[in-house]
Amino acid sequence: MRVWDGIMIGTVAAGALLLATAEMSSGGDRMAVPLPDVSGLDRNQADEMARKLAQVNVITSNCPAYAISDGEWTLLTGTGDLLAAQLGLDPSAYERQYFGPAFALLDDPLSCDRIGPEARPLIERLQAMGGSTSPLTD
Repeated sequence: MRVWDGIMIGTVAAGALLLATAEMSSGGDRMAVPLPDVSGLDRNQADEMARKLAQVNVITSNCPAYAISDGEWTLLTGTGDLLAAQLGLDPSAYERQYFGPAFALLDDPLSCDRIGPEARPLIERLQAMGGSTSPLTD
């Protein structure tokens, strides 16, 4: 292994530890939830999950029939942040590659009913991978 490879692996591992919980902030309140272990996903699986997370995030935030709880939202967004780090994407690249196309879904009036039902199974998958929608306590 080259030195650069070791540095990059260490950086990703350190970032994953820092992002091991996600926080949601609303005014002065903060919510943190445990995040799933996504380290076992290969690049294609991480890319597909990041894409699905962005789509579900946009739909559940914009389609009232598919609204989710704060804990579920925090789990989705925190996992997306983990995947972005794992894929080596900075925040603007992540927004451009995943959220840009996800927001374009809102142009199709059938998107809510097509993507919305995918939220629950995705949240359950993240929970099966070790994530939770329950806030961490101090």
